[in-house]
Amino acid sequence: MSLLQDLNAGKLHGFHGGIHPPERKAPANLTPISHAGLPEELILQVRQHIGQPARLRVEVGERVLRGQPLTEPLNPMMIPVHAPTSGTIVAIEDRPLCHPSGLDGLCIVLKPDGEDEWRPRYPVADFRLLAPDVLLERIHEAGITGLGGAGFPAHVKLTPRKKTIEALIINGVECEPYISADDRLMREHPAEILLGVEILRHIVQPQTTILAVEDNKPEALAALRAANRDENLLIVAVPTKYPSGGEKQLIEILTGLQVPRNGLPADIGIVVQNVGTAYAVKQAVIDDEPLTRRVVTLAGEAFSEPGNAWVHIGTPVRYLLQRYGLNPEPEQRIIMGGPMMGFTLHSAAAPIIKGSNCVLAPKQAELAPPAEEMACIRCSNCADACPASLLPQQLYWYARSQDHDKLNNHHLFDCIECGACAYVCPSSIPLVQYYRVAKADIRHAQREAELAERARQRFEARQQRLTREKEERQARQAKAAAERKARMAEQAAAGGEDPVAAALARVKARQQEQGPDDMAAARAARKEEARRNRELKQAQAGSSSGEPDANGSAETDKKSAVAAAVARAKARKAAQEAGAVPTAAPPAAQTDSAATGDSAATDDKKAAIKAAQEAGAVPTAAPPAEQTDSATTGDSAAADDKKAAIKAAVARAKARKAEQEAGAAPTAAPPAAQTDSAATGVSAAADDKKAAIKAAVARAKARKAEQAAEAEKQAAFTPSDREDES
Repeated sequence: MSLLQDLNAGKLHGFHGGIHPPERKAPANLTPISHAGLPEELILQVRQHIGQPARLRVEVGERVLRGQPLTEPLNPMMIPVHAPTSGTIVAIEDRPLCHPSGLDGLCIVLKPDGEDEWRPRYPVADFRLLAPDVLLERIHEAGITGLGGAGFPAHVKLTPRKKTIEALIINGVECEPYISADDRLMREHPAEILLGVEILRHIVQPQTTILAVEDNKPEALAALRAANRDENLLIVAVPTKYPSGGEKQLIEILTGLQVPRNGLPADIGIVVQNVGTAYAVKQAVIDDEPLTRRVVTLAGEAFSEPGNAWVHIGTPVRYLLQRYGLNPEPEQRIIMGGPMMGFTLHSAAAPIIKGSNCVLAPKQAELAPPAEEMACIRCSNCADACPASLLPQQLYWYARSQDHDKLNNHHLFDCIECGACAYVCPSSIPLVQYYRVAKADIRHAQREAELAERARQRFEARQQRLTREKEERQARQAKAAAERKARMAEQAAAGGEDPVAAALARVKARQQEQGPDDMAAARAARKEEARRNRELKQAQAGSSSGEPDANGSAETDKKSAVAAAVARAKARKAAQEAGAVPTAAPPAAQTDSAATGDSAATDDKKAAIKAAQEAGAVPTAAPPAEQTDSATTGDSAAADDKKAAIKAAVARAKARKAEQEAGAAPTAAPPAAQTDSAATGVSAAADDKKAAIKAAVARAKARKAEQAAEAEKQAAFTPSDREDES
């Protein structure tokens, strides 16, 4: 009641700071609102508001109707985008955005078909029959955001909170220079605006409703007062001062209350909406028309036809410049918004969005470009002009040094970016730009911190899960072990025997049955097998690296040695497996074997040499000394070794004979061929004999070394072992 009494008595309050820049509302506000028409294509940004972009629900090539939703919101902070007219979706791609960054973003490109065909609509005759929740849902589905420039979702502001709403304020101040979109809308559509205000009152249920208009708009004030039939609605004229149209500043002017830092107007029981938003609410609720167009001011001396126009959302700025006769000068600037809070467009291909209220094309003589930045002189003009009672100078220094903590301590986010500080700065420092960049950096750092915190929480949750699973696994294992012990105890109690002890006893019994001698013999057999494998590998390596002589005798001897080694290994292995070769023969047996083996060894050697001569492996004219050495070295060999040698010789002979039959190794080269292959010109026969003698001597030495090693191994056994075996 005190607020109503003060307002009725004309009592208003003030706010700190503020400036009085040239208004320059004319000549744009002198003519009625026109219709901009339809361009060849409409570029619809998917995100045109504060919040997350909604999900696409159309595809390229799809025909859509006017008012049809093109995106689908998944949460309250997502606002859908609708088709401004009927046509075909020709592209969904990145296009230049209507944003200070000048970056590209996801857009839906619609080609109008000229029919302007509406989707089915369902108007409401009496909105009072609908519950506030239904009206809020209808406003959300219509895609309505704050049309004053901030782009905050309208239904979120109107959502009831725990605190009772004391006042609903409709903002018609429009304090920024050049802009007159709300002024012309209030002049030409006062009844629709007031109907929208009634809908908002039905949703919010405030104790007081105030419609504030700046006193430099007498025509708008007169039109609203003439159309007003509600005694509970106060239409108040506020003094002209920039930025009195700011939400927090207007609340302070009307009520004398200040919104707390980092708070919202709803925290003190106040809701603020723009007059353009009220008109859009009426269109959405009563006529079932979503937000697909808005009034845009086209101002600046570069326009030959300045004014205000109904512009479809998604209209490229380039089309408006051509439609309203832009006469550009060199380095012409195009500003989206007013001269105080607007930003210079990087591309005229950027589209009109829901928060676009002005396209400004000033000439340099009308609005000079920013001057070169100079050093701060600490004049404090910025602090005097700041409507948020901040310290712009300190914020400037902290923004340059990227000191985020001190920026937060000095309440950077209370800055409304009105530009009053930069307007009065004698050093031409673009303070607002520094604040915008600092805010973006802080938001980015906060997002990174939030992501890191979520990652930390996920990691800790994972570690806890792994620890829990490990404990559960250990518990299961312990439980299983306890159950096994219990079962074994039951078995032992039932059968009188411990299963574990019985298994250990069986293992020990097997080890005792084998005995130490058998284990030693097994180890010796494994060592012998390893030695033979090494010899076989050495023989194979030597055969691969040897070079053949003129008749290929070296290569043939290497192959023969390898084949013999393989045959001996196989023979001994077969004998060991069959038990034919004793691991440790007694001395008496060795003596007998050596005594009886002299003649047999001689005969076996002769037979082997004869077989090799017949196969062509050993030359027939070998000297007697070689035969004598071979026979002598075979005297001390065991009978099994002689048999193995004979088998190896027979195998070599067969292999060599097979190679001769296949043409791989000629048995008898003609004298002419032997003469040609000799390097020194000496006779081939003499060289062949020398090579054969060397090969035979090498084989005899190898056999003798093998026999000596075998004898040493046999001598390693103890006399007791030999007596047992005898």
